[in-house]
Amino acid sequence: MCERNGHFYANFSRRNFLKTTAAGAAMVALPAHLAGLIGQAHAAGTTIKATHGTGFCNMGIFLAKERGLATADGVDLEFVITPSNAEITTMFGAGLVDISMIPYSNFMTLYDAGAPVKIVAGGGVQGCIIVAGEGIKSAEDLRGKTFGTFQADTLEVLPYDYLKAAGMTFADVDIRYMNTSPELAQAFMVGAIDAICHIEPYATQCVESRAGATVLSDGTDLYGAGYSDCVLAARTPLLESNPDAVQAIIKALMQAQAQAEADIEAALTDTVGTYYKTTMEAARNASSKQPIVVDQRDQTQFIIDRGVSMKELGYVQDLPDEGAFDWSFLEAAIAENPELYASLQRKSA
Repeated sequence: MCERNGHFYANFSRRNFLKTTAAGAAMVALPAHLAGLIGQAHAAGTTIKATHGTGFCNMGIFLAKERGLATADGVDLEFVITPSNAEITTMFGAGLVDISMIPYSNFMTLYDAGAPVKIVAGGGVQGCIIVAGEGIKSAEDLRGKTFGTFQADTLEVLPYDYLKAAGMTFADVDIRYMNTSPELAQAFMVGAIDAICHIEPYATQCVESRAGATVLSDGTDLYGAGYSDCVLAARTPLLESNPDAVQAIIKALMQAQAQAEADIEAALTDTVGTYYKTTMEAARNASSKQPIVVDQRDQTQFIIDRGVSMKELGYVQDLPDEGAFDWSFLEAAIAENPELYASLQRKSA
């Protein structure tokens, strides 16, 4: 699932957005160290700037970049490396990049704040894993224990829902917010915290690296199989000015999904090390737990429903609605590439 950050919401909240009524848009009040990047924002042409995370839900966009899958359609995908992991969502909300592979929960905060953004396709499904240390076998066993996660992330929503289903709240555990995926994994593996919610391939790495570690939930016990994690979101100005480029990116993601489904070993070879800071063995063991799924139209209501938890957690004021989604770009890409779409093993239709 995308790069997670712990202290992002200490500096970024609804109050940091300046609502603009004339243009109907929203801009982030940027930290000083990001202000200098504004001049590098998207200009006219076929270069699409993107932010991304580090989980397996990003594999599609990683393969699209590494293999140049959008080049044939005249689009160059350019990744913007943020000064720190905390700025991934900030930069997307501020308009410094055009698209972002982002957890649906982080997207909700931008949409709720009035940013001109839409979900246009999927990234990956499942793969959110609650891992606990030795002796912890149930939600009840988590009482009083330290629990690591990331703020406003799908990795915070799952443990919130997991505890809620057991009649518990975050007040029953000692929540610790981390900054990056490797930091969270390392804290658990060395025994600094009792339990975590992490994404693949890091969750599998944690289970394999700490004796007695147990998976309490992989999300399917609460949500069912195929639940959404990360989505491809795009800014409205790009959707309006260059819809062909958006469709080209979505086509590239479908090609990446088809290629990964046909040869996961090659996909891992092209991404482990460069993007995934884990061993090839751990990546192989984790690869089936969070597959690429570009067509997530059947997850629309699931994502909307998770807004209840996001509101209870205090991250949004209003529940998201269908206005947060624009599947027309995905549908156009499907219509133009029927054989490619038919070849995909995982999809809504």
